[in-house]
Amino acid sequence: MDETAKSTLRAIPLCKTRAGPRDGDLWIQRLGEELTSIIEFVKKNKENDSDWFRLESNADGTKWFGKCWYFHNMIKYEFDVEFDIPITYPVTAPEIALPELDGKTAKMYRGGKICLSEHFKPLWAKNVPKFGIAHAFSLGLGPWMAVEIPDLVDKGIIQAAN
Repeated sequence: MDETAKSTLRAIPLCKTRAGPRDGDLWIQRLGEELTSIIEFVKKNKENDSDWFRLESNADGTKWFGKCWYFHNMIKYEFDVEFDIPITYPVTAPEIALPELDGKTAKMYRGGKICLSEHFKPLWAKNVPKFGIAHAFSLGLGPWMAVEIPDLVDKGIIQAAN
């Protein structure tokens, strides 16, 4: 992991509660930690002029959705982002999906779920329960987009919206 990634990671508060959606009050506590991490991550991104996503969830925090974007050659490419919290969370990382890119890159599973298995999942496993949604975006979705979006643009597979 490079120094920039480590620095970004240090700015995201770690979660403490080992709880998933079926754990009642402990899940509510975990959800509070998740929201704190996300808010702090977004705040730091804005301070560093690197704001790149918006997220919201359903009432119980099990379904998340929003927008993420990436600038390539000074053009903004924006995508819907969504994921469900797995029953076995936080042991199992969420599978982040960009549905409109489904089938457009080999580094994606059915439904537009981005491939994070080789590099991200071992890191997640080593950091249970400390890592959460903000960490999945910082170490998973962000780097994935940095590699895949320019490649998709350069191949003419995606175009910027007007």
